[in-house]
Amino acid sequence: MVTLFDRNSSGASDDGSVKVRHPEKQNRPESPVQRKPDWIRVKAPVSKSFDETRAIVRAKNLHTVCEEAACPNIGECWTKRHATMMIMGDTCTRACAFCNVKTGMPLPLDLDEPANVASAVVEMGLSHVVITSVDRDDLLDGGGEHFAKVVNAIRISAPMTTIEILTPDFLRKDGAAEIVIDSKPDVFNHNLETVPRLYLSIRPGARYFHSLRLLAQVKERDPQMFTKSGIMVGLGETREEVMQVMDDMRSADIDFITIGQYLQPTRRHVPVDRFVHPEEFKSYESLARAKGFLMVSSSPLTRSSHHAGEDFAKLRAARAAKG
Repeated sequence: MVTLFDRNSSGASDDGSVKVRHPEKQNRPESPVQRKPDWIRVKAPVSKSFDETRAIVRAKNLHTVCEEAACPNIGECWTKRHATMMIMGDTCTRACAFCNVKTGMPLPLDLDEPANVASAVVEMGLSHVVITSVDRDDLLDGGGEHFAKVVNAIRISAPMTTIEILTPDFLRKDGAAEIVIDSKPDVFNHNLETVPRLYLSIRPGARYFHSLRLLAQVKERDPQMFTKSGIMVGLGETREEVMQVMDDMRSADIDFITIGQYLQPTRRHVPVDRFVHPEEFKSYESLARAKGFLMVSSSPLTRSSHHAGEDFAKLRAARAAKG
């Protein structure tokens, strides 16, 4: 979910305000959505548990990245009553070429949202929850304080639940990252999304090295906090570029890397360059483990929050084994 429209290409002007114009996605030429190979198809979501999860989300007036980003794993996750909460609304101030979340001027923050998220966590019986958000370049702190309020509300209502956050980059939002880090989530995730060469076309308002610096800052401020980041493949990157991103992540002391296949949400989004074969994903996993990541998830259907609870348990066990 990244950037927008003004002279500094960040979605925010120098005074922190947002100049929203027509979403870039509407101006892109259409390109056909390619037929997916057999290894990337998923079953349609049909189950009682899926319906119950959806009912809880609707009753609490919440948004989920599962729906807004058209995640292919929604059937599996919601059937297990796992849902990734997307806070601060359903409208992003940025317009990434890969993202299905709508772009525009968001509504004011819902002050009841932290309590509603915490209540949903309790009602779903979640032992591990993932909280993400849209980009909010319109807010002076980019939503950092709101993130912290959500984490704190969950800690009070569900003290045994572990919390993973997937944050924006807080570009030009001084102090925002520190507020979020100090709320003490168990995992701090921020996705690099793609290789540096493709940022201008894929994440035009983000800055690759700023995102790396954000993740390094987490470790500097709280060395015990787990950090996580991910990229998509199939956007036109080379193997050598993926390996360089791995090295950059390790230089920032990132613990957990996710690598998944980019899937084109609509004709208005950037087309898939190629569908990466499962064997290539296995090769990336081997390379990442050799480079020292504590945890690696690399497969066509890997997404940041897919199997997050199970992966967090493995992450803690890997750190303990490493001593």
